[in-house]
Amino acid sequence: MSEPYLVTGALGCIGAWVVSQLLERGDRPFALDLPGDPRRIRDLVGDEGLAQVQFIEGDITSPQSVRAALAQSGAKRIVHLAGLQVPFCRADPVQGALVNVVGTLSVFEAAKAHHGTRIVYASSAAVYGPPSGDREGHGASGERPTEDVPTEPITHYGVFKRANEGNARVYWLENGVASVGLRPLTVYGVGRDQGMTSGPTSALKAAVIGAPFEIGFSGATDVLYAEDCAAAFLAAVDRAPDGAHALNLAGESADVGRFVTELARHVPAQHAARITVTGPALPLPPALAGEAFERLVPGVTRTPLAEGVARTIARFEALHRQGRLDTRDLPVAK
Repeated sequence: MSEPYLVTGALGCIGAWVVSQLLERGDRPFALDLPGDPRRIRDLVGDEGLAQVQFIEGDITSPQSVRAALAQSGAKRIVHLAGLQVPFCRADPVQGALVNVVGTLSVFEAAKAHHGTRIVYASSAAVYGPPSGDREGHGASGERPTEDVPTEPITHYGVFKRANEGNARVYWLENGVASVGLRPLTVYGVGRDQGMTSGPTSALKAAVIGAPFEIGFSGATDVLYAEDCAAAFLAAVDRAPDGAHALNLAGESADVGRFVTELARHVPAQHAARITVTGPALPLPPALAGEAFERLVPGVTRTPLAEGVARTIARFEALHRQGRLDTRDLPVAK
């Protein structure tokens, strides 16, 4: 039977993929976001699919706005993805806290007022610090941290996400609001055009049109195909046991240079030659331990990097042929 879901931040990358999957399985997405361009959703579902999405304009930082949206939707499941990413939080920490922390509190307040509502929300691997060898005495110990490793974030964004995990635990203990916070690292795929780890996806897009692009970080990172990420969020809100869980959402640890290697299989050689990798490794663990998520929510697909790159390039090529490929994240468009 068709069920309503409230999706905050639905105009973003993961939000668009969540909306796409809800439509595909016959459920009803109610998309809560500020007024904006629904291009990421359209790029996945087309104009016909976009017409099926019920948009609610609202400000996530307003508890009244979120509560009204939840009441309008009739949803008992919230997929909370609204947030400002690392560069935006660095530029304006106060606004970052309003959106990322106060906004999340607004979601939990709405769920508390509508008893029985479950939440899955976007935390982040940014709650961890650098690998222990990068910063003596700080950060994640080992190369593949589990959830019991102490979190020592070094960005405002990471601190905000850690605060959300703590607040989620309090809402469970005091109000019985069940939630799952998921910690992805480098998500890639159609729609990923903002944030510190968006470079590999922008490189795939640049290679399709033959534009130069420099991925601004190097080394290994945990990569997760956006479709798999969205599926994990939905599986968590649907099937995770009650409680307040904060879980790594692991993909595949891969060197950033592998994106260049894989894209070279699908584009002209002169296009691939225009993609470069520079800069230091990310100040984050190069891999995440994902066993805890797999135990609580088994059966979520993980797409191999080679396949994810091929599918992303194919979709970018189709959008380019249609004259709908958004290139504002590429230097040639600035």
